[in-house]
Amino acid sequence: MTPQPSPVSRTHQPNPEAGAAVKAADRAHVFHSWSAQDLIDPLAVAGAEGSYFWDYDGNRYLDFTSGLVYTNIGYQHPKVVAAIQEQAARLTTFAPAFAIEARSEAARLIAERTPGDLDKIFFTNGGADAVEHAVRMARVHTGRPKVLSAYRSYHGGTQQAVNITGDPRRWASDSGSAGVVHFWAPFLYRSRFYAETEEQECARALEHLETTIAFEGPGTIAAIVLETIPGTAGIMVPPPGYLAGVRELCDTYGIVFVLDEVMAGFGRTGEWFAADLFDVVPDLMTFAKGVNSGYVPLGGVAISGKIAETFGKRPYPGGLTYSGHPLACAAAVATIEVMAEEGVVEHARRLGAEVVEPGLRDLAERHPSVGEVRGAGMFWALELVKNRETREPLVPYNATGEANAPMAAFAAAAKAHGLWPFVNMNRTHVVPPCNISEAELKEGLAALDAALSVADEHTE
Repeated sequence: MTPQPSPVSRTHQPNPEAGAAVKAADRAHVFHSWSAQDLIDPLAVAGAEGSYFWDYDGNRYLDFTSGLVYTNIGYQHPKVVAAIQEQAARLTTFAPAFAIEARSEAARLIAERTPGDLDKIFFTNGGADAVEHAVRMARVHTGRPKVLSAYRSYHGGTQQAVNITGDPRRWASDSGSAGVVHFWAPFLYRSRFYAETEEQECARALEHLETTIAFEGPGTIAAIVLETIPGTAGIMVPPPGYLAGVRELCDTYGIVFVLDEVMAGFGRTGEWFAADLFDVVPDLMTFAKGVNSGYVPLGGVAISGKIAETFGKRPYPGGLTYSGHPLACAAAVATIEVMAEEGVVEHARRLGAEVVEPGLRDLAERHPSVGEVRGAGMFWALELVKNRETREPLVPYNATGEANAPMAAFAAAAKAHGLWPFVNMNRTHVVPPCNISEAELKEGLAALDAALSVADEHTE
């Protein structure tokens, strides 16, 4: 069954005065993440439904960001809203040490869909603390201190997770004492290995990783943590054989293999989990975001049998007050059921292949600012460049202010055409709700077409 997104409400009326009040309270009291507080101007949002949201001035935007890549079934899905309301009336909250129906059922439904024997679920409040706990499990399981992770990655904003992260958001919090070693993962378009083919990139990246393991000391390494497909860092789909090769290295050296599926999981790539695209099973897998479309904060770690066994008679040294919160778990149960009933995963796979990929490749042919198109399902990136031949990025790495003006102009143009874009460094990501309609996708691609004409003005 092809999913039908909820019809967008036509009853909202502009109310600039209310919007001004919301904005004033925000500016007076809300401290925003990743921002210089005096330099931001947050949009005051009046409502959202399906694939759209709107402001108090009556401007409506097609959301190609899915919030922060989490509204996998769109905003305000009535079945999930109803499930939250029903759970609130029945049992709003309860401590995590007890067996609660919503919690048990959410764990069962997740475990049914995880690869291999990842059948035990430890619930967290989001993706960052899922990564924190996965690393703790790996360290206790192995008795080793170090963690290896990739440059061009993002694993969360908490202390351990941000140190595992391989992009500039780590820098301000990097104490140099977190036990984290970074390495280069494959990315042929900007290869660090002078590769010319996917096969070369895969082989050389694996050789580089094994050399890193050897020089760091295999007996000191607890875990290798990778996003199955890196998200915010650029949606770089790994070449065939790479993740299987990492799995083999982990088996050889007794290292725990952790896949971070916080962004790529729950239908985003056209599979329940991106690991299914590569036929690989990690020892631990983190999730959040799409597990309940972000309606109530929830994350977790899916745990393999051998690691769960470590804590069979030995207490796991960690926990959270709100682990498996009933409202969040009820939302997860409803979301997974909706995705199954409405064929959301299959829908994302089909429209990704039939509409998004050909549409983006057509844009790339016509816009000199597009250097590369990559992705799967509803998880795509356009690499924007000044020059296709040299592959110079449209803006410098981690650009701000005037240096970032070309990307700012692109984003402004997209918004002027009713599209809210996901922009990071020199890329725009196409990550709409997984149940977006074909007509909505084409509307978004048309807006991207117009915005890319602005980016083209900055090419050489």
